[in-house]
Order: sequence, then structure tokens, then C-alpha cells
Amino acid sequence: MTQQTSVAPTGTALDPQLKRIAAAVITGAVAVILDTTIVSVAIHELGSALDASVSTIQWVSTAYLLAMFVAIPISGWAQSRLGAKRLWLVALTLFLLGSVLCAFAWNVESLIAFRVVQGLGGGVMMPLMTTILMQAAHGQNVGRLMAAVSLPAALGPILGPVIGGLILNYLSWEWLFLVNVPLCIVGFVLAVRLLPADRDTVRPVRLDTVGMLLISPGVVGVIYGLSNVGGEGGFGRSDVLGPLLAGLVLLGAFAVWSVRAGDRALVDVRLFRHRALTSSTVLLFLAGLGLYGSMLLLPLYWQEVRGEDALGAGLFLIAQGVGALASRTLAGRLTDSLGGRWVAVGGFAVLALATVPFAFVTPTTSETFLMGALFIRGLGFGAVTIPLMTGAYVGLERDEIPHASIITRVAMQLGGSFGVAVLAVILTSSASGATDLAGVADAFDIAFWWAIGFTVLAVGLSFLLPGRPKPVLSDPRAR
Repeated sequence: MTQQTSVAPTGTALDPQLKRIAAAVITGAVAVILDTTIVSVAIHELGSALDASVSTIQWVSTAYLLAMFVAIPISGWAQSRLGAKRLWLVALTLFLLGSVLCAFAWNVESLIAFRVVQGLGGGVMMPLMTTILMQAAHGQNVGRLMAAVSLPAALGPILGPVIGGLILNYLSWEWLFLVNVPLCIVGFVLAVRLLPADRDTVRPVRLDTVGMLLISPGVVGVIYGLSNVGGEGGFGRSDVLGPLLAGLVLLGAFAVWSVRAGDRALVDVRLFRHRALTSSTVLLFLAGLGLYGSMLLLPLYWQEVRGEDALGAGLFLIAQGVGALASRTLAGRLTDSLGGRWVAVGGFAVLALATVPFAFVTPTTSETFLMGALFIRGLGFGAVTIPLMTGAYVGLERDEIPHASIITRVAMQLGGSFGVAVLAVILTSSASGATDLAGVADAFDIAFWWAIGFTVLAVGLSFLLPGRPKPVLSDPRAR
């Protein structure tokens, strides 16, 4: 019998077994998030060490991202065949293997190939983490649970750039990948000991081959096209329009196929009949746009206008990560008691207001003032992610949760890629005629205003989220 993700009475503590499960999966997931942010600040140094051009070395990040998107859609099917625990161990092992291989890469081509191995493991782990915890929680205290799930995403922007900068300053580039090894080993041991066996959920489900051949290259095409927008020509480039349009056509074809395939579809898009999932997905797209788009602008501002190096820019951004960490627990409790609607509205409003100071930056704007704004911005972003992830699962049955995890993960990552692409074009075009630092700062002002506009749009859409949850008695058969 399937069970719905209904909300249990608020105010109760998280079940000790659920805490142990969360500790196991979060430890492994932190390695995936950290790896992304650590490598992002080291592209220049990797290019110098491996004697590779900028156009080639950027594939170290692009190949990893594309591999993740190939793996994300099949995570639901793989879980049905292997079970959540075994799939988690397989994916974590694959990520660990990829990390070790990257550290021993002998040239840029081998490094790119081994990053694909990493990306395949990480792509399965990210939606699976949410699925494991949501299915284990049975709808109880999901706001506080999502506060735990968001921990890796909150830690990544704080620790990643700093760790990456320290490694490049004091160690060799190989340690950018070896730093994952202890986290993966500890995460593997915890998963073996703490994740419950779930052999009874394993089902002989056939792989939706048609769906896989549509959605995986579709998403990869969109991401690859958007990743090329930053070059000269912006959205008018052939290597942008071609992959982007082809990807959108394939995704449209997948949506049609998924509706016809029904329960046999790789990802069941019929779940969009749930208003909560639909509104959360749209808002997660906008949240990804605001987070990753601004994460392009903020480090560049510190480096290009203020003259900081990669480590210095990373240290300044710690304030935003600390703010995100500080608001997580309160946002989880408020989501459980008030519902996601008002927490999301407030979070997006704070995020928009705290970004306004960056729309007025000059080369001499007080660093202390901007760090304070970053901290408040982090408070808003930390509050936003909890109700969006929580609302996506309201009213879903247990078997639908893996599909929702894939949908929400893809939405946020697509939003991030779109945000980076759009703001990169805006920044480049605005700075094209700049002749001094003041002109460059003005270009950043324009780009930040666009980021604010996207966030304000999210404030209005947040009113579509579910309101205050209705307490119901939990079903003992769900345990």
C-alpha cells in the first residue's frame, strides 16, 4: 500500500533513526557539493599546470556538470532495481573512484574523462539523497528535515572557495580531488551501518529506453548551450542556439512521451498536476537562477573591481554562507508550523532587498557594508530553499517521491545554468564600452538589477505555494 506525504503534527522532535540516516547521506553529499565549488575557483591554475587553453580547461567543469545531468534522470529507475541503500553505495563508490583518478590525471584529456566518472556518481547521489530522507520521514517534520538536506548546499559556497584557495596556495592541484577521499570513506562506512535495508522495495522495472534517449541528451543540450553563452556573440552563437534548441525539442518530446507512457516513464511528468510541485519547481528554477547567477557576479566583482585573488574573493563570500546556515533551522521550524508560502515570500523578499546594495556598488563602496549585505542575503536564501523543497512533496505518494526529486533537482540546476548565462551576457554587454573601474562597476550594477528583478518575480509566485499544513495522525503502517 502506498503512503502519502502528509504532514504530521508540528513541534515533535526528529526521530533518532531519521537523524542517523540524515547523517549518513549528508556526509557523502557534502563531498559532491564541495567538489563543485572547490574546482570552480581553480580553473586558471589547472590550465597552467596542465598546459591547456581556457577553452579546453573549462571542460573540467562543463564535463562534470553534463555527466551529472546524464545520471540524474535514471536515478529513480536505478533505485527501483537496486534499492536506495545499494544504489547510494554504488554512486558514492563511483564518485570516490572518479576523485582518485582525477588526482592521478596525466593530462587535461584524462582529467576531463575522470571528471565524467565523478559527475555520473554525483548525479545519482543528489536526487537520491532527498528521496531517501523523504521516504524515511513519512511526512513528519519535513521542514526541519529539509533544513538538514540543505546543509551540503549551504556549506559548499562557504567552504569550497576557501578550501580551494588554501589548497592552491599551500599544496598541489591534485589535492583538489584527494580532499574528497576521507569524506567519501566516512560517508560509505556510515551508509553501510546506518541506512536501512530496503530489499522489499526492489522491483523488476524495465528501463524506459525511449525516455532516457530523449531526456538525457535534451537536458545536456540545454546545459551545454547555456554554458557557451558567455563567449562573444552571446545567445546568437551557433554553439549556443544549436544545442539549446535541440535540447528544448527533445525535452518537449520527452514530456509528450512521458504522459503517454504513464507509470512506465523514466520521469513521470504527470506529477505536475499537483499545484504544490509545479509552483515549487518554478520557484526552484528562479532560486537556482538567483543563487548561481549571483555566484557568478559576486566573485567577479571582488576580483575585477576590487583586485582580490580567488582566495580573497572566497573569504569575502563566507558572510553569505554563514547567513544561509544561520537561517536554516528557523526556516525549517516555521515551514512546519506556518506552511511554506509565507516563509518563501519572506525569504525571497529579504533576498531581493539584500541584493539592492550591490546594484549601487562603486570601486570604493565599504567592504564591511557589503559583507553585512551578503550575510542578510544569505539569511534570505537559506530561508527560501526549505519551503520550496518541502512544498514539492506535499500530497505525493511514496512511489512518486523519486520522480519529484529528479524534477526539483533538474529545475534548480537548469535555473542556475540559465541565470549564469543570462547575467554573463548582460555583464559582458554592459561592460563592453567601459574604460575604467567606474565603468566596470556600472556594468555590475546593471547585472545585479536584473538579478533583483528575477527575485521579485519569485516573491509573487511564492503565493502559489501551500499554506499552513493541516495536522494529521501518522499512519503506523508507514513505519
